Amino acid sequence: MPGTLFVMPTRPPARNPQRRAADRSDASLASLPKSPALEIYDTTLRDGAQAEDVSFSVDDKIRIAQKLDDLGVHFIEGGWPGANPKDIEFFRIIKTIPLQHASVVAFGSTRKASNPVDKDPTIQALLSADTQTITLFGKSWTFQVTDALGIALGKNLELIKDSIEHLKSKGRRVFYDAEHFFDGYKADPDYALKTIRAAVAAGAERIILCDTNGGSMPWEVGEICRAVQAECSIPLGIHAHNDCEMAVANSLMAIETGVTQVQGTINGIGERCGNANLTSIVPNLQLKMKRPGLGDRLGRLKDVSGFVTEIANLMPNKHQPYVGDAAFAHKGGVHIHAVLKNPATYEHIDPAMVGNRQRMLVSDYAGRSGILEKVESYGLTIAKDHSKVAELVETLKERENQGYQFEGAEGSFELLMRKAMGNHTPSFQLLGFRVVVERKQDDGTSSSEAMVTVKVDETVAHAQGTGAGPVNALDHALRKSLERFYPELREVKLLDYKVRVLSANRGTESKVRVLIESGDHKDKWGTVGVSENIMEASWQALADSIEYKLLARDRSSDQSSP
Repeated sequence: MPGTLFVMPTRPPARNPQRRAADRSDASLASLPKSPALEIYDTTLRDGAQAEDVSFSVDDKIRIAQKLDDLGVHFIEGGWPGANPKDIEFFRIIKTIPLQHASVVAFGSTRKASNPVDKDPTIQALLSADTQTITLFGKSWTFQVTDALGIALGKNLELIKDSIEHLKSKGRRVFYDAEHFFDGYKADPDYALKTIRAAVAAGAERIILCDTNGGSMPWEVGEICRAVQAECSIPLGIHAHNDCEMAVANSLMAIETGVTQVQGTINGIGERCGNANLTSIVPNLQLKMKRPGLGDRLGRLKDVSGFVTEIANLMPNKHQPYVGDAAFAHKGGVHIHAVLKNPATYEHIDPAMVGNRQRMLVSDYAGRSGILEKVESYGLTIAKDHSKVAELVETLKERENQGYQFEGAEGSFELLMRKAMGNHTPSFQLLGFRVVVERKQDDGTSSSEAMVTVKVDETVAHAQGTGAGPVNALDHALRKSLERFYPELREVKLLDYKVRVLSANRGTESKVRVLIESGDHKDKWGTVGVSENIMEASWQALADSIEYKLLARDRSSDQSSP
């Protein structure tokens, strides 16, 4: 499911005001040395869309393009207009939408060897996209020319030259993607350089060196980039794939040698193992190499990362550098204690620079300092030596020993914390529930029905719910039974449901942990349940989800300490 697991706490963690600026990376552009301007070229909508499990609609692509423009990227590769109707429609619509920072680019190949350039369908489609800039790719590797295209090496040079010249004659700016360049250079450097010379002579304004198979090493990329720069009079770019987990390193190495355009995708999505990850490359450039890429818009990076993840309907990678939820999360008690004194002890930058935040994870590794920080983040005040703090630490450790996990379920943790501190009045009492799952053999369909009986104050309420599955039915029945008492529950939606088996060696008797994500129009929260019975574990997480939504009454009385 899209979105983050939880959005808690809302109050930012305390930072040490005495830390020296030298302890953290400085995002100020005023202090950056003068270097050739970098161009950030995003290909999420084209190369990123080729990732497994990713399929963007035209509306998705428009929304992402607007978000990328707001981020401040220089070029947005919209797609291949000759490849599918969806991309043709994208280019038609995007022309009507004003962008403030980015130029939209159409992508396609050199002409087919059997077609005259002015009759080639791909070239015609590129012109019909009506973008000022076109990125054209061609072959740089002799193996690709003779085996993939099945043409002579000289004919390939002709295709490159004819295609670029024709696009230039129509008033277009052309970037040339030298596909498989690094493999081609390693196999036959003379021919690889001939393809570059042909593109430059035809009028290309950028030459993009592509590690298409993603198999090059950083030292190879650096050496080859320097060799090409000695031969090439126009700016170079780098387009790296991640098949050896080197796409970010290769991109940075290329820029270190003088390359001025970097291509990649948000979150590194792309075919096979993905593309160079711009959410890592850009902050590395700006904060580590002192090369401005997005300037003061860098703080929007995490937001854009999450937006693309959500639109792509992918699970967020919480461990992603810079923009992942865990990128600045601290779990060990020693770490938490040190970070509370000075964040630089275990954080390489200030998370706010990329729009992220520091998080203190709740776990049996966290001691009194971590628990106090969490308690205070919920707007409660409590003395460091209060007996309730020690009780809460012990309760937490015991729960996690049973299999509970609160790192993705801070809704359940807040309830646990308030109960331990005597600061929570349950909104309802469960009297019982029953779930029936029926499968019809004749047509193979199944249905689920749940009955719930609850007590609110002195009133007993019954409700029945149906759903696509037993948990969905139980969720519907629970909320239906409570909505007349608490109308605000109509806003709540079940967003995600995960089950993990905790003791697989016991087969179907294994204990399971259920994590549920719920949300309303303004917030998301996670809750957890653990039991040998999957429906009981699901009930615990569902009940916590409802209780969390109804915590407004408790929070309104948080003015005094327990």
